[in-house]
Amino acid sequence: MDLPTLSPMPDWLFAVLGWVPAVIFPAASGLQLLAILHRRSAQGVSIPAWGLFAVANLCLFVYTEKYDEVESIIGALGTSVLNVCIVIAALRFRTPRKTPAIEPEGSLP
Repeated sequence: MDLPTLSPMPDWLFAVLGWVPAVIFPAASGLQLLAILHRRSAQGVSIPAWGLFAVANLCLFVYTEKYDEVESIIGALGTSVLNVCIVIAALRFRTPRKTPAIEPEGSLP
């Protein structure tokens, strides 16, 4: 007895699904960048995490080998560029660490 084969995904659905990450990933990264720039603060922003996102998106672009598809360029390469912009903005607007005041020896409380 032969099992029924699944029909391939319709072309229109495949095309739509390709645009979902091409819109969502850069939009999410853009929102984070705008939040940093608007607040002029990077409080709560993980600089190493956004740096890793940039590397991962760049690797994804290379791995998929879809260098001429707009969805890939925007979704992976464009997002990687925005991730680097987030890292730069976060470094620019990070809150300096407070160093504890050192009292001179022999001073009275």
